[in-house]
Amino acid sequence: MDGAGGPGEAPAQEALQSLSRRLQVQEKEMELVKAALAEALRLLRLHTPPTPLQDPGTPAMPRDSSPAAPPGLPPTCGPSLVSRGTQTETEAETEPSPGPPGLSNGPPAPQGGSEEPGGTQSEGGGSSSSGTGSPGPPGVLRLVQPPQRADTPRRNSSSSSSPSERPRQKLSRKAASSANLLLRSGSTESRGGKDPLSSPGGPGSRRSNYNLEGISVKMFLRGRPITMYIPSGIRSLEELPSGPPPETLSLDWVYGYRGRDSRSNLFVLRSGEVVYFIACVVVLYRPEGGPGGPGGGGQRHYRGHTDCVRCLAVHPDGVRVASGQTAGVDKDGKPLQPVVHVWDSETLLKLQEIGLGAFERGVGALAFSVADQGAFLCVVDDSNEHMLSVWDCSRGTKLAEIKSTNDSVLAVGFSPRDSSCIVTSGKSHVHFWNWSGGAGLPGNGTLTRKQGVFGKYKKPKFIPCFVFLRDGDILTGDSEGNILTWGRSLSDSRTPGRGGAKETYGIVAQAHAHEGSIFALCLRRDGTVLSGGGRDRRLVQWGPGLVALQEAEIPEHFGAVRAIAEGLGSELLVGTTKNALLRGDLAQGFSPVIQGHTDELWGLCTHPFQNRFLTCGHDRQLCLWDGEGHALAWSIDLKETGLCADFHPSGAVVAVGLNTGRWLVLDTETREIVSDITDGNEQLSVVRYSPDGLYLAIGSHDNMIYIYSVSSDGAKSSRFGRCVGHSSFITHLDWSKDGSFIMSNSGDYEILYWDVVGGCKLLRNRYDSRDREWATYTCVLGFHVYGVWPDGSDGTDINSLCRSHNERVVAVADDFCKVHLFQYPCARAKAPSLVYGGHGSHVTSVRFTHDDSHLISLGGKDASIFQWRVLGAGGAGPAPATPSRTPSLSPASSLDV
Repeated sequence: MDGAGGPGEAPAQEALQSLSRRLQVQEKEMELVKAALAEALRLLRLHTPPTPLQDPGTPAMPRDSSPAAPPGLPPTCGPSLVSRGTQTETEAETEPSPGPPGLSNGPPAPQGGSEEPGGTQSEGGGSSSSGTGSPGPPGVLRLVQPPQRADTPRRNSSSSSSPSERPRQKLSRKAASSANLLLRSGSTESRGGKDPLSSPGGPGSRRSNYNLEGISVKMFLRGRPITMYIPSGIRSLEELPSGPPPETLSLDWVYGYRGRDSRSNLFVLRSGEVVYFIACVVVLYRPEGGPGGPGGGGQRHYRGHTDCVRCLAVHPDGVRVASGQTAGVDKDGKPLQPVVHVWDSETLLKLQEIGLGAFERGVGALAFSVADQGAFLCVVDDSNEHMLSVWDCSRGTKLAEIKSTNDSVLAVGFSPRDSSCIVTSGKSHVHFWNWSGGAGLPGNGTLTRKQGVFGKYKKPKFIPCFVFLRDGDILTGDSEGNILTWGRSLSDSRTPGRGGAKETYGIVAQAHAHEGSIFALCLRRDGTVLSGGGRDRRLVQWGPGLVALQEAEIPEHFGAVRAIAEGLGSELLVGTTKNALLRGDLAQGFSPVIQGHTDELWGLCTHPFQNRFLTCGHDRQLCLWDGEGHALAWSIDLKETGLCADFHPSGAVVAVGLNTGRWLVLDTETREIVSDITDGNEQLSVVRYSPDGLYLAIGSHDNMIYIYSVSSDGAKSSRFGRCVGHSSFITHLDWSKDGSFIMSNSGDYEILYWDVVGGCKLLRNRYDSRDREWATYTCVLGFHVYGVWPDGSDGTDINSLCRSHNERVVAVADDFCKVHLFQYPCARAKAPSLVYGGHGSHVTSVRFTHDDSHLISLGGKDASIFQWRVLGAGGAGPAPATPSRTPSLSPASSLDV
């Protein structure tokens, strides 16, 4: 002011009076808050319900009763409702040290950042690197309690820990997780009077409603608070869907074949169907193709196993099949025991479960007896001693058991002429076993071993395969490329360790057949023998006396021969080490009928208007698949690991993100690279085109989102800007329907919103983004999908999520080999889902096709691709097997078989 009585005196006096009035109001508000805190302290000491915070007239609840949950939520598992209050009390900070819970306008700040609704803090627990912003919605008052802060896990990636090592290592820790995902409303008495201060942020944490008009919900992941604002169009959570979706999934096709690391995996049934396995599924495939079941072509699937299938055997009747699985653990760390299933290939019904609890680690090899019409089954497990056991197939009882060897056992079989003779082979050995049945009484049988004598011949490192000839001799294929003929003879008394005139087995002939190891031998109907080589990839037909009759070479890009099966006529089926199944003959050559990836898969995207999809992974292959023809359209070698991909809306090009920070744009017709750009030196986790195709967003592990302007045909890109503000690596992102905004998630559970068109700006007031519509929904954190998360989650249980284009359902890929189907929006705690098994590893990605007719899911380490048919309520198509209807992310033992 210029002086007393000047023209500016009146406004200044009014301002001072206004400030004085506001100060008085604030002092009164502070007194009210202090009184409330004092009352809360007194009530906590008395272990009685906090009646001052209850609505007037509400009677105190009994000690063992639970208060009612918020409208629309289960009574015992409701999320924290943050309500718009009518009070004018000022904010009171809550100390993380022991003491009573406080009243706050926001959740307690985790170390390193605050959680103010409209400030710099994201909806997750981390803090952005920008300055302050506009305030959030006013009048929010909550009873809060500081959660425990846990270390932020990094997402599985090639730059940190290997994704292949993660799922099994962390399964045993699931049950012990102390972080409760969705906080539950209620009093301490409903938990047996436990003091909430004794375990802040733990499974017993609660939040209380303070008023009726909810504006947000809150969940915790590893102690980090995540606040999500409720869209204004939702007046009550009771309006949201509460049950499982009416849509169901039916397994339509499985891409891939497990030839990379397994044997005894390819046979032809009496019906002409080819039987093989991948992941937890045994596939019955008719090469002629076409729709239908037995005799009609296509694929059928036996899905009774709970973990990866390791070996197969076909009964002499050509109908029954035995399949052995490996051991595993479920979601809670409980062991899933290895077991053998005997099932009918015509009805796909399980007939017998053999050896549950009798095997260790897994079933490595098995075989039916032949001489007595398949009455017995021989099994070798994967324990250190490789236990050899004989079972009665009809009763499922064990007749004999013995320790076979500490070396690997790769093959087992009954003599077709005498079921008392069993042969095993593997690392540096061939063993001939004599089995006496013990009058068929369980456990009374005995097994005695005679070791094959190599004599003057060099003992090979491995003997992967053998076959019985019609004259009783045995042929073995070994790692030296030799085929050895074994016959019975009297042992040489001069042989060390062998004495007397005991009958033994020795080599009577040898033929050098291949360069490198021999992986497969097959006896044909005409008495000739087929051998499949590893290094030379040759398929050779042998006549009497091991005379080569004919041969063919498998193309290099299919890999080495892993298994051979004889089809109809002269047709042969060949499985390869690069997970391909070939069909043909020695004269005309071979062509692929089933192909797949050979290493862990992460990248998946579906075509914008065709039933095609693209995959990439650690095998460095980029593959385009025809979903209608169930075939590989093309593949190229990326030279680097591909982790993510997305089609341009025109479908003309596709962007692929690699593990080195490099990303490519390829023409989908010519397969030529039209752009090759590098952003940073860390792996890229997501690439996504805007719905109008004008922008491309690239999420990196360097915590940034790179934005590029894209030409109309998608071929040219230029840097538009960067979205900087995340405090951890980017995991997921989605564009708004108008192509102007982005929602993103990060490794420390942040949810941030960005104005891209306005200059890649971070939107401070997240409350204003609650009604924004998103073109896709793949972010795993957000109000519309928070119900998919389970209790006790460590934040890495969900790898991928996808909303259908019709916005009716959400598909979820979890870390426990399951695909889930939820209703959309899924904004209720512990929302029920339909759970589908079949994958043998963590499911890394899920995507709906353009018309929502199919869902594609990727297995991680099992390298499998599942194509599921989406069936609506009363829709066309055969009714699928009824899946289990369980709370979200149910234990892995729940299957929809």
